[in-house]
Parts: sequence; structure tokens; C-alpha cells
Amino acid sequence: MVGDMESGGATPKRRLTLAMIAEKLDLSTATVSLALRNSPLVAEETRKRVHALAEELGYIYNRSAASLRTARTNIVGLVVHDILNPYFAELVAAVENELGRHGQTVILYNHGDDPLRQRVFLETLLQYRADGMILCPAAGSKPSDVSRIVDAGLPTVLIARELPDLPEVPVIRGDDRTGLRCAVEHLIGLGHRRIALVGGQQDSSSASERRAGYEDALTAAGIPVDPELEFPAASSRRAGRDICGHVLVARPTAIVCFNDLLAFGMMMELKRRGIEPGRDISLTGYDDIDEASVWSPGLTSVWNGQQEVGRLAALTLLDVVAGHPPRDMRVLVEPELRIRETTCPPKA
Repeated sequence: MVGDMESGGATPKRRLTLAMIAEKLDLSTATVSLALRNSPLVAEETRKRVHALAEELGYIYNRSAASLRTARTNIVGLVVHDILNPYFAELVAAVENELGRHGQTVILYNHGDDPLRQRVFLETLLQYRADGMILCPAAGSKPSDVSRIVDAGLPTVLIARELPDLPEVPVIRGDDRTGLRCAVEHLIGLGHRRIALVGGQQDSSSASERRAGYEDALTAAGIPVDPELEFPAASSRRAGRDICGHVLVARPTAIVCFNDLLAFGMMMELKRRGIEPGRDISLTGYDDIDEASVWSPGLTSVWNGQQEVGRLAALTLLDVVAGHPPRDMRVLVEPELRIRETTCPPKA
């Protein structure tokens, strides 16, 4: 049997190495390694030559071996709470685009606002020696949930939400308080005084900031803040449909939604009841995802800078991973109110 294997049986193929590719292309192994990681330090033409030969030879880059040599894995965790929300889809695309240009691979995780699931994944990133993490903290997270991971050596940037008492962790997010205030001021300018606020979990910074913006605008206009016009709800179309009837009982002339998904759900239920947004009642969303402009009627919404948040978060993390101080520890992307057809003066 042994003799057959030696004379006519299959023999193992010789393992391809970086050195083989380097020799064929007359390059150093370091240049080949950088090229396979799409490093900007290598000229684009050289990267193309290396990738073409690697593909031709069937070579697959051994990232585990490389990480042992460099103490870098070129893997970044991106952790959010609702990947079904197009806001995060747009943000994720911006992060991947920026990190991809620097040779980083993104692992996306959805914790669903469950602090325990979040903790398990953060520890997994540590175990697999990820280079860093971009995190939207789960509602109810404690500062210690993040600080213990940072202290263990995982560079971290927070997005969309922030936690108190974490001065060493950079935060990139939209200016939620200003954005919601702008939406309410627009409605007040149209003549509305009974303005309902729908959505927002009570234990997240974005919810408390937007609620504060709502109250700022009412107070500045001399309109009493009425708790009966505030309706906490999940941030989904279904939640918008389900809560619509309860909101209408309070007889608002305008409704400000915590995000666009809630607004879409409310629009569907309002129309089912024969109430036309932009004619019979005013309605605003938040985030201004791509879908907002193509609805009929077009949804008045607050652009939340998701693409800019993603880009800046990626650049900030790259700075931290490289050992450089962040350019800014707290960045608030300026929101923009985009007025469309769902807002109008109140009916007589």
C-alpha cells in the first residue's frame, strides 16, 4: 500500500507562499504582503499585479500567520442594535468603504439592544485579537461595559449613542437635540401647538437628546410640555402602525416621529383611516434615509449625517489603532431639516 502511494498515488501539492509570488514578480515579501492587504503604501499597479498572480496560482492570504508577525489582524468589529434600520445600512456602507480603502475587513454584529449579547460579542472580538471596534451601545449599557473592553486593549469608537463617564473613548454621532428641535420649530412656524412626540427608548442617549430638543422648542415658543402628547415606542414600521390610534386619541395636529421607520408606519395607518399626511395632519420623521424622499407624499425628515458619522468613525478608529490621538474626542454632525409634503399648517 505504501509502495503504491509512493509510486503512483497522489502526492501532496507544494504549499504556495508569499516568497514564491515575490520571486516571480521580483518584489520583496513585505511588498507582496502589503499588496495582498490592499495597503495604500503599495502602488495600485503593483497591487493589481500581485492580486492577479495570487489568483492565478490559487494563493489565499494567511491572515492568521500574518497577524502573528505584525500583531495586527486587519479585522474591525462594527456593532449596532438594528441592522434592519436603513439608517444603519447607510452608516455601515460608509464605514466599510473607508476601512476597506485601508485594508481592513469589517465584521458586522447586531446586538438587538441586548447588553448580554453585546458583552459576548465584545469579548469575542478581544479573543480573536481584532484591531478595533466601532460600537453603537445597546440601550441600558453601563459605562463599565465599554471601559473594561477598552482597558483590555481593544481600541473603540462609539457611534449614534454615547455613554457618560468615558472620556477616553471617542464619540461620533448626529446632534440629536438640535435636529429634533429644528423639526418642532418648523411645525410651530406653521402654526401647530399640539405636537405629539412618538418613539424613543427611555434608556438611550439618542432618545433623551431628542426629547430634550422637543421640549426646548416648545418651551422657547411658550407652549407647555404636555406628557400626554409623548408616546414611547419601538423604532419600526409595525410600532408606528400599532401606536397610531393611541396617538390620535390625544388629538394632535402634528406628529414628530423618533425615526423615519416609525413615520412610515404611521403614514400607512393614517391613510388606512382616511387621514392624509400633509393635508389633514402634519408628520415628520428623523434620519432622512433614502426611502423618505420617494414616499408619496414625500416625508419631511431630519438628515442625521449617517454617511458622515460612518466615515468619521472609521477615520477616528484608524488613528486610535495606529497609536495616534483622535482628531476629536466628541464629534456632533450637524443635522439638516429637509422639508417635503407631509407638513402643512393645521386645519381650522
